Amino acid sequence: MPQSFVKNYLHIIFSTKLRRPFIYPPFDEKLYAYLGGICKNQDCQPIQIGGHRDHVHILCLLSKKITLIKFMEDLKTHSSKYMKTLSSELKDFYWQDGYGAFSVNPSQVSIVRDYILNQELHHQKNSFQKEYLAFLKKYHVEYDERYIWD
Repeated sequence: MPQSFVKNYLHIIFSTKLRRPFIYPPFDEKLYAYLGGICKNQDCQPIQIGGHRDHVHILCLLSKKITLIKFMEDLKTHSSKYMKTLSSELKDFYWQDGYGAFSVNPSQVSIVRDYILNQELHHQKNSFQKEYLAFLKKYHVEYDERYIWD
């Protein structure tokens, strides 16, 4: 086959260090736009970016030109530095060390997009920890809860 065809939808989730509630207006929309810019710069088409006070969700297409680990490093490093430039209130902004990255069936992209759009409503009932553990269970990821949170 002379050409390579790739279309990998990813739902990426990661939180702030110690789940500190740094993601709030007006910084939240600026952060989401900045993350979208990083995605575009890495040829990883962003579809939906959102989150809540202590975490973000990114739905995107992973480029065939970059590894997931490099993409995550760029997303977290550059966005963390950016957030610190927005306000002295954010001088202690850091992301957690880990992340979740889950494949999305193309037929489910609109469902995931809507899920990300409704984070504010969703988190009136569930914490980030509950949400994240539900994703790990849904995708049958083995984990030891002692090592998930930092």
